[in-house]
Amino acid sequence: MAKPGTGTAAGTTDGGPGAPVPGALLGVEAATVRFGGRPVLDAVGLEVAERETVCVLGPSGSGKSTLLRVVAGLQPLDAGRVFLDGRDQAGVPAHRRGVGLMFQDHQLFPQRDVGGNVAFGLRMHDASRDQQALRVRELLELVGLPGAGSRAVAALSGGEQQRVALARALAPRPRLLMLDEPLGQLDRSLRERLVVELRELFGRLGTTVLAVTHDQGEAFALADRVVVMRDGRIAQSGTPLEVWQRPADEFVARFLGFDNVVDATVTGRAADTPWGKLPVPEGSPQGPRTLLVRPAGVRLVAPADGLACTVTARTFRGTHVAVGLRPEGGPRLEAACALREAPAPGDRVAVAFDAAEVVVLGEPSDG
Repeated sequence: MAKPGTGTAAGTTDGGPGAPVPGALLGVEAATVRFGGRPVLDAVGLEVAERETVCVLGPSGSGKSTLLRVVAGLQPLDAGRVFLDGRDQAGVPAHRRGVGLMFQDHQLFPQRDVGGNVAFGLRMHDASRDQQALRVRELLELVGLPGAGSRAVAALSGGEQQRVALARALAPRPRLLMLDEPLGQLDRSLRERLVVELRELFGRLGTTVLAVTHDQGEAFALADRVVVMRDGRIAQSGTPLEVWQRPADEFVARFLGFDNVVDATVTGRAADTPWGKLPVPEGSPQGPRTLLVRPAGVRLVAPADGLACTVTARTFRGTHVAVGLRPEGGPRLEAACALREAPAPGDRVAVAFDAAEVVVLGEPSDG
């Protein structure tokens, strides 16, 4: 596993100074931005291949939006370089980089109708009126708003405005489309529907996408590759399945919503933990470690066969019930149970642990 901010296997780059990333449409090399002397981006390396969708995920203040602005040419670098198609973008202004940028608040022009908004970039590229009309019609059909060119922006719903903003960003055929929290202002059901439509659309168009979001579900549904940022550095990069199954460290695990994380000492196929001795997968790293137990790996068993716990909470999650547990002499646990099997708060239960759902992370943090 690559260390934060370094390595190549996880999609970052450690190439020599001035060297573009081979085969990447976008290459970011040692990008550093400081605000008041504090690094907001700290020597970040990233590559995005042609036709790839990469989502940068992280909490507020992690540097993800600054990274997007650096690539767009809206934020100068204190150190490092950005390459597009192998060409160094130093000194290239934002409007000449050939990238599309879509913001969370859409930033549509209220004085223009839908067609006027979509055609804006085409006019900036001196497209003829006929070319503009054809492209606007094509894009509105593509984003599910056929015939909406004459509608007023103010009359659109939030989801419709999002579609218009996307069409406007796609109109000049950017070589790289960048999305900054594109679905952040929409309700959850609409976000879940649109993220599926976006993934299908980008695949059909062959669009290369760099998106930033704080929403894990959105990133995992949209991306070919997820990049998790922390304090201006890359904590982990990999496919959604890789990141979900094997978080790089305690920060990534907790950011993804896993709470069953404890310090442990691994010896062979077992780990000594505050919950007792737990099984771990074969080949796990040995010695002092941090351990993650997925809720699905906390199983209800007969009282004589497991760790005694008291049920403290029960929360319906759609596909399962999250059961909060207070073990005797250990930190709290969460289990995932089928609806019909979920115990009630106050019940006394016992649990055992499934090695297949245990992940041995790195060395314990210093706090």
